[in-house]
Amino acid sequence: MIGLVTVNYNQYQLTQEFLDSLSSVKNAKKITVFIADVSSKKKGLEIEKYPMRVIIKNLPNRGYAFGINQGVKYFLSHKVNKFCAINNDIYFDKNFVATAEKAFKKSDIFGGKIYYAPGYEYYKKYKKSVIGKVLWYAGGVNDWKNVVTVHQGVDEVDHGQYEKSEETDFITGCMLFFNKKIIDKIGFWNEAYFLYYEDSDFCERAKRAGFKLFYQPRIIIYHKNAQSTGGSGSPLHLKYQRKNRLIFGLKYAPFKTKLHLIKNFFFERR
Repeated sequence: MIGLVTVNYNQYQLTQEFLDSLSSVKNAKKITVFIADVSSKKKGLEIEKYPMRVIIKNLPNRGYAFGINQGVKYFLSHKVNKFCAINNDIYFDKNFVATAEKAFKKSDIFGGKIYYAPGYEYYKKYKKSVIGKVLWYAGGVNDWKNVVTVHQGVDEVDHGQYEKSEETDFITGCMLFFNKKIIDKIGFWNEAYFLYYEDSDFCERAKRAGFKLFYQPRIIIYHKNAQSTGGSGSPLHLKYQRKNRLIFGLKYAPFKTKLHLIKNFFFERR
């Protein structure tokens, strides 16, 4: 059994579409979904029609990491030891369950290949024939000089150039698999971030504790990019990216980079 944890904030249509997609995946019954509903105005979701079990918890809005932690704690209390933190603004490849189960036999913490959902590409330059094959994430790198997490392959058309399973520097929280070994060693997600960079922090802590992070290209989802925060470049998106980049950088970046971060942060506020 794999416990999927997703966070819903006033995005009931997105979350319903997420569940609809998951229900069509092969062996969906092997999945249990925990929805941390931190919405300001709570509504209902249709969950009885699905083959997988769905748990909804109405919670205060204390951020994305808080929601993920609540789901992981729930699963731990029910003897589920394999988890996936996943966005609600995605839909699934049909073989999601089988490929995830295989990956758990090899790795303690890993991510998969993520395409832009058709129509949600950042650039509108692509031919119709490649829509659905534009990459959003195919492994990740921490650029410590600039304190940014870079998605390998982002905005490239997939021609098979990222088909190798390999160690990676960073796994996006859009789809991040991990097991109980990770929690036992490093603890839960850092709730101080509220939104953005909590995944970077979790990955960095895991690496520094001796775990290897892996990119597994056979696990595939499609991302409706940043819909849960109003879209890429929205005020909410920019606010938390800027603030939490500073928190993350001051915790892990080289000393000189920390000085530049502080200087730039206060210069940008003028």
